[in-house]
Amino acid sequence: MTTPTQSRGHAGHSHGLGHHHHHHDNVYLTSRNKADAGVRITRIGLYSNLGMAIAKGLGGYAFNSQSMIADAWHSLTDLASDILTLATVSWSLRPPTDNFPYGFGKVESLGSLGVSSMLLFGGLFMCMNSCTSLYAHFFLDPAAAAQLLEHSHGHGHGHHHHHGVSAEGPSLHAAWLAAGTVAVKEWLYHATMKVARDRKSSVLASNAVHHRVDSLTGIVTLAAILGANFLHNASWLDPVGGLLISLLVIKAGYSNTVSALYELADRSIDDEVKHSVRKQCLKALQGVSEGHEVEVVEITGVKSGQNYLLDIELAVPNMWTVEDVREVEDAVRTQVGAKVRGARKVRIRFVPKEEGAAKIKKFDEFIPGDVSPKTSPEPEEEEVVGEEEAKEHDHEHDHEHHKHQ
Repeated sequence: MTTPTQSRGHAGHSHGLGHHHHHHDNVYLTSRNKADAGVRITRIGLYSNLGMAIAKGLGGYAFNSQSMIADAWHSLTDLASDILTLATVSWSLRPPTDNFPYGFGKVESLGSLGVSSMLLFGGLFMCMNSCTSLYAHFFLDPAAAAQLLEHSHGHGHGHHHHHGVSAEGPSLHAAWLAAGTVAVKEWLYHATMKVARDRKSSVLASNAVHHRVDSLTGIVTLAAILGANFLHNASWLDPVGGLLISLLVIKAGYSNTVSALYELADRSIDDEVKHSVRKQCLKALQGVSEGHEVEVVEITGVKSGQNYLLDIELAVPNMWTVEDVREVEDAVRTQVGAKVRGARKVRIRFVPKEEGAAKIKKFDEFIPGDVSPKTSPEPEEEEVVGEEEAKEHDHEHDHEHHKHQ
């Protein structure tokens, strides 16, 4: 059974690299079940990404290859969101406390904001670096170029400079490393795809596509390094490769930053989730006596990390008692909580049906802005006391009503 939520994985991926990254369902990543093939291949993918990111970073630095350093950042973009999910998953499942009545899901949104913006800046920094080297290659004479690159790379590449110009290309050893990472990625793609087909899992399939895209950036790196080594005067190919890959990193970092910001700003859940919640509500109502009397008026909610906090509005006949309503509420909450992936809080509000949905204004729980606090900056004491008394009175009244029934 796949709920619509599961089927969004990295759907954006093949074309919009890294779009909506941490929305991909982390079912396989966070699962504790080591024996499951999907979980296993996801873990292997995570570890090999980590290994390759480190290898590419060190290799690119040692072998003086800009496109390889860019590629290392690119591996990091994927890794960062996965590691973040693993780190925050225990937080997002913590029960709410008195201080944090909505649970801790936003910890993940905050984390992903930090991580994505870090990647975004990393991408921009690399982009500038590549542009500097290209400028040096094309517009300056060798001596000035060496001077400029000294500045931009600092002293890290000192060991290359005794060849005369530091604008020389990447060392050929980098090509072996690039070819190795491409091979590993292709293998991961096929292995993940195989499990995805057995499972008919769109989540795993999109993870696989992701590995394939990574192997493509590896091929760009490889081409840039080989070209820079074997073509005459083509050491500029390496920074060009670095520039292309850094653009991918910027794009992924940007879209992740934006979606993290949206989540922190409490943007509404998407229609797919609303749709599946509505479906489960209707299912739940079928199991309740008189359930056919209830209408689903509206569903809203916000996303908090891995969790959905949902608000459901149901219209019931005027004559229903609190007890009738309670039965419906329990049924709906149980069903939605069990079947909608990630539903963590389900608030249900009942409105009288006879008024018709037209009369109930949207957002009528909000106090309008023109109820001006200017008239009384602080409510007078006696009003407050009055309200308390009224509340108590109502309370007693309710109890009487129940006994009476």
